[in-house]
Amino acid sequence: MTTAPLSLEHIIKPSSLTDKKPPVLFMLHGYGSNEEDLFSFAPELPEELCIIAMRAPYILQPYGYAWYAINFDAEKGKWSDDDQAIESREKIINFIDEACSTYGLDDQNVNLLGFSQGTILSYAVALSYPEKIKNIIALSGYINEKILRNSYAESNFENLNFYCSHGDMDQVIPVEWARKAPNFLKTLGIEHVYEEFPAGHGVLPQNFHSFKKWISNKI
Repeated sequence: MTTAPLSLEHIIKPSSLTDKKPPVLFMLHGYGSNEEDLFSFAPELPEELCIIAMRAPYILQPYGYAWYAINFDAEKGKWSDDDQAIESREKIINFIDEACSTYGLDDQNVNLLGFSQGTILSYAVALSYPEKIKNIIALSGYINEKILRNSYAESNFENLNFYCSHGDMDQVIPVEWARKAPNFLKTLGIEHVYEEFPAGHGVLPQNFHSFKKWISNKI
């Protein structure tokens, strides 16, 4: 399917549905990657899903893209550019509206799949705009409260569902950060599943099969 010239570069796998607006799964890749990365999952996911993999807006040299800068400072250590992350949060939610309108998608059945930095943004988008998102697959990431909308806690989260997973040997994002998500989501009354796998910063086959089963039952 030919992509339209929207605000973010993207690739798309059409839904098998022709008689109604299809559900959509937006993919958000990790730091230094691109839209092709998670798109490799697309052929194995439910065929009724329209799948759109987005390219993050910030270019990394010599290659790759990021949703926001991660800087390494001798004094501060590793730190994230939260202002850029908030800008990307808004770019993503605007792109979702654009894509649903342009491609005739069901804007009441919008799903997200993120990995690493893409998961951090998926949490931010869903928790900031819960009325626009239905299901979220959050792989190898964590919740950064600093990039959520100020009034997020006052929102209605009853339609949100999260599948969260992490490798218990992750040396990029510590599993301890990910383990905070279940209590955070529980406090907000959000339905969620949290799983850990014997892995580093990646997705094992059993992890894939687990979230595939989960999303198949939710859309």
